[in-house]
Amino acid sequence: MMRNVMRKVMRRRMTVTVGALVAAMTLTVAVSGSAYAAQGTLIVNGAQYDDPSGCFGIDRFPSSVTNDTDAIAEVHSGPACSGQVEWLVYPGETYHTETAQSVFIL
Repeated sequence: MMRNVMRKVMRRRMTVTVGALVAAMTLTVAVSGSAYAAQGTLIVNGAQYDDPSGCFGIDRFPSSVTNDTDAIAEVHSGPACSGQVEWLVYPGETYHTETAQSVFIL
């Protein structure tokens, strides 16, 4: 009987410990992910952005987006990174467009 009680206590402690570890790991990933910026250079119509993060407007047409970062850039059809994603510009690629209005990179 005492052995069964001890097993239950140990299981409960183990569950609490594992739960706390999972919660700590989740918080660590969430916090570190929010501070991430692409490493490298994003070039939009000749304007160079080092270690970019966020949305960049396209101010003239035709336009070009050169992605020399370690992240994928999304070319959007609307201003302020709204509208549909027109194209994904992978690291090392350049995309030419006559319709896109903004670029998002994380």
